[in-house]
Amino acid sequence: MNENGIKIPELDTPEDVAKYAVKVLDEKKAKDIKLLHVYDHTVIADYFVICSGNSTTQVGSLADEVEYRLSQAGYPAAHIEGDGKCGWILLDFSSVIVHVFTPQAKEFYNLEKLYSEDAEVDISDILTED
Repeated sequence: MNENGIKIPELDTPEDVAKYAVKVLDEKKAKDIKLLHVYDHTVIADYFVICSGNSTTQVGSLADEVEYRLSQAGYPAAHIEGDGKCGWILLDFSSVIVHVFTPQAKEFYNLEKLYSEDAEVDISDILTED
């Protein structure tokens, strides 16, 4: 447990890191969360986590929470790009890249379209129902 009483999980694989990021984003009410296994499609990462927030403020908050919680679990971000004010933030955790967008930026970049449908990982067991 960290100082805020949050249980810190053991993250042994890139898949564990990606699924934990999904869980954190879901807890913070991110929208349209997708997990893509992109290992066979690109050399830059094994997984992409893609989501949106309702506003630039929420985009920043979502990114901050993922960065904080993964660093607490021993996975600090190697690099961060973007800014909530511009509509997107990218958090690079080496084998996992988290993309947080406003709905407009998510539609514009349409990252899911770049990868085949077989790259999408079923996360229905992680997501809570609204």
